[in-house]
Amino acid sequence: MQLVRQNDQYGRRWKRRKNQARLTVAALTAAAIASGCAFGGEDGVQPAPGRQRLDAPPARALDSYAQKLRVAQVARAATAKRWGLTKTPLAAPAAPAKKPRITTRKGFEVKGQAGLPPVFTTIPTKKKIVFLTIDDGAEKDPALLKMMSELKIPYTAFLSDYLVKEDYGYFKKMQSRGVALNNHTLNHRYMPGLSYAGQRREICGMQDTIQKRYGKRPELFRPPYGNYNKDTLRAAKSCGIKAVPLWASEAFADRMEWREWDKDLHPGDIILTHFRGREHWKGTMPDMIRKVMKTVTGKGYAVARLEDYL
Repeated sequence: MQLVRQNDQYGRRWKRRKNQARLTVAALTAAAIASGCAFGGEDGVQPAPGRQRLDAPPARALDSYAQKLRVAQVARAATAKRWGLTKTPLAAPAAPAKKPRITTRKGFEVKGQAGLPPVFTTIPTKKKIVFLTIDDGAEKDPALLKMMSELKIPYTAFLSDYLVKEDYGYFKKMQSRGVALNNHTLNHRYMPGLSYAGQRREICGMQDTIQKRYGKRPELFRPPYGNYNKDTLRAAKSCGIKAVPLWASEAFADRMEWREWDKDLHPGDIILTHFRGREHWKGTMPDMIRKVMKTVTGKGYAVARLEDYL
């Protein structure tokens, strides 16, 4: 009987070792699959029929990618410091696969608004992003082009021909850097003071000018001073305008001004500023960008590209 018990114990030990060996093999197989070594790894072995190839990168590739990200972040931080920013601008999330539905802001409607381009100050989104827009074209500072390109901050321009025509080439350089050039009328007139025909000349005329000079007819229009009436929107629509973005806040070289009662940023807010220099306000265009980014980054927001959401 004693011998039988010893054999039973031996048999149980043998089974445990066998099971442990199976578990070890299974673990090694799983590790090989996870590291991309199984079913078509670097040795060129192809998966068996009916098995899907796994393309997980080897560990050294992940390490290399992480290293590139670290280098890029260090470089971006150095660029921000060189331009006088105390914090590195936050990167905007990827553009949405499906663009949000844009409607006219409550209280900004005109009689018969249905069927006319929507007027809005904010893009509907829950993401902590804002949009930077610059109006008219009076100041043509090369430092602005360099600064925005190096910092990779997106923005949208709304141009008036009576100012832009002094140097069409400056805005061509801006366009070559990925900036969309949109309509702010030919002569920056107070639109409600004009007849329908007069408003249409201002808007359609600028459409023609932008198409001739820059090769693309805009779909966005911003009325001078933010003033408009039903004829403005009717005329804009007839000229090919699809949307009328206004703004939720305005940036200057030395301050921010707010439309909302809480004087704060909100997800999707549109920020307005102008092409201005020292003769117009207390600073340069780069000074204005520093002020904007101090506010935006300090509140945890990134600047996104407006056209990606319209």
